[in-house]
Amino acid sequence: MKHGFIKAAAVTPKIKVADPKYNVVEICKKIDEAIEAGAKLIVFPELCITGYTCGDLFLQELLLEQAKEELLNIVEYTQDKDALIFVGLPIEKEQKLYNAAAVIKDGEILAFIPKRFIPNYAEFYEARHFTPGNEVAEDFYFNGEMIPFGTNILFECDAVKGMVVGCEICEDLWVPAPPSTRHALAGANIIANLSASNGTVAKDVYRNGLVTSASARLVAAYIYSSAGEGESTQDVVFDGHSMIAENGALLSEAERFVGKTIYADIDVQKLRMERRRMNSFWAEEKAPYLVIPFELQQEETVLSRTFGMTPFVPMAREARDKRCEDILSIQSYGLKKRYEHTGCKSAVLGISGGLDSTLALLVTAKTFDMLEIDRKNIVSVTMPCFGTTDRTYENACKLAKTLGTDLREVDIKKAVLQHFEDIGQDVNSHDVTYENGQARERTQVLMDIANQTGGLVIGTGDMSELALGWATYNGDHMSMYGVNAGVPKTLVRHLVQYYADTCNNNELKEVLLDVLDTPVSPELLPPVDGVISQKTEDLVGPYELHDFFLYYMLRQNFEPEKVYRLARLAFKGCYDDETILKWLKTFYRRFFTQQFKRSCLPDGPKVGSVSVSPRGDLRMPSDASASLWLNQLEAL
Repeated sequence: MKHGFIKAAAVTPKIKVADPKYNVVEICKKIDEAIEAGAKLIVFPELCITGYTCGDLFLQELLLEQAKEELLNIVEYTQDKDALIFVGLPIEKEQKLYNAAAVIKDGEILAFIPKRFIPNYAEFYEARHFTPGNEVAEDFYFNGEMIPFGTNILFECDAVKGMVVGCEICEDLWVPAPPSTRHALAGANIIANLSASNGTVAKDVYRNGLVTSASARLVAAYIYSSAGEGESTQDVVFDGHSMIAENGALLSEAERFVGKTIYADIDVQKLRMERRRMNSFWAEEKAPYLVIPFELQQEETVLSRTFGMTPFVPMAREARDKRCEDILSIQSYGLKKRYEHTGCKSAVLGISGGLDSTLALLVTAKTFDMLEIDRKNIVSVTMPCFGTTDRTYENACKLAKTLGTDLREVDIKKAVLQHFEDIGQDVNSHDVTYENGQARERTQVLMDIANQTGGLVIGTGDMSELALGWATYNGDHMSMYGVNAGVPKTLVRHLVQYYADTCNNNELKEVLLDVLDTPVSPELLPPVDGVISQKTEDLVGPYELHDFFLYYMLRQNFEPEKVYRLARLAFKGCYDDETILKWLKTFYRRFFTQQFKRSCLPDGPKVGSVSVSPRGDLRMPSDASASLWLNQLEAL
């Protein structure tokens, strides 16, 4: 359970209707299989001890007594089994019959959770047999013991910090105000649902939406176990459509009509942190709840869950294209508003032939098209200096011309050399002053041309550079509107690729593809044999790693040790552990020391779930210490 992970199982056993003895043998086999797989939360379907489709047989004393006896056999069987188990059966209480879940741990029934909402429409006629369950927990005398009985019961485990489990049954999820809403507001971050939802055409799509949206709305994990093979097919068929979702993401889904157990690694820590971040997640008045503690053995969950290398970039082409289109729209609409507000009619951009300035120019062109302003009012400025290569220079010029902008060239070598002479800088010393002097000269040129043309300087720097502080303070760090400020470097590449794929202009596509093939570089040091000598990722580390670190550190608020664990899983075979750890230390060190640059960022649109703007998501002192985070990494 290290780092808040716990493995859950949704089980669909093959049953026989009205044969509790047979069913419990199958249930016990499935318990063993799930525990062998590492599951600590095991959820079975609704009424699985008897079968859901017993009809009027539920009124038979013999069936009810046999169900009770077989429940006790399960209880005995689970002694010394380290898992919280939910199993469904009919329970008689005060001469009323309830559709209930027995919650079992280590040979003990912790509670009975009755179904609150009893469907009695279409193919369902449960009200013929069952009574709606009570909310507030009551004592129920069962097999010589007093056991809590009610819907408002939660189960808390200290082995996974903050893990609280609630339960509801099938129809409870389908009503306007499900019990799970109260459970979540009372603290539950995992919901178990024992279900017997029959299969009809397209119902699986609706059911999927219910489960995933419930997990998102409740900021919780949702374990949905549905009845399948063995239930009566007299009038309906049950498809065993089980699912496990977490905060809107479907972690695992059973293939219908197969009856296979599904597993998922639930990240309780992530759910806790997400709720902590959302100050709107609260209840004015909490319903009375009984919280029952239970214990699990402390051990590290072996993760079967996968983590993509690019959390900002969807893997599926269709989803990725949609995200690219959305981001380009957000960027251009943000810039459009700034032009409508200021009344400016021109834009000034420094064009280097690199990815970031290319994206910024594409966004500006799109914006001017929306405003019906001639693209000739976009001043594309190339400013060659000591590190400029022929390749990037030519790409910058081709891009500006192909897009129909006003291309201007300002060679800044003489100005920079004069500046170096003025301040006594040795031109042969390729230090930070040598590099930043060029960046600040370029910014001065852009600002002054903007003054000449009555325009705005459009910033080109991206979010990954801002996170690392890889920007010259009051150089490329500064602009009048930064269109790329919310876009991570890994996504910049896909945005340019998407534009290339959809622009319907072969000449433009050709230059965009060559920009994509060019190494990322600020080009502030002289090239070697005409080739770029200064590669950013050699100096600060691979951007795919840094974007991964940024997402899990800032969006999920994970500790460095957990970020490192997930990065090792995601980049296995790409980077060795030592390399990941090296750049993770670099990331934290730079993120903390460079906050002063982010504290005075120009305006720019947020496009995703992460932003480093001081007016947006990140309120952070510029002099905060990184020692707590770095010390944890040093201990690894």
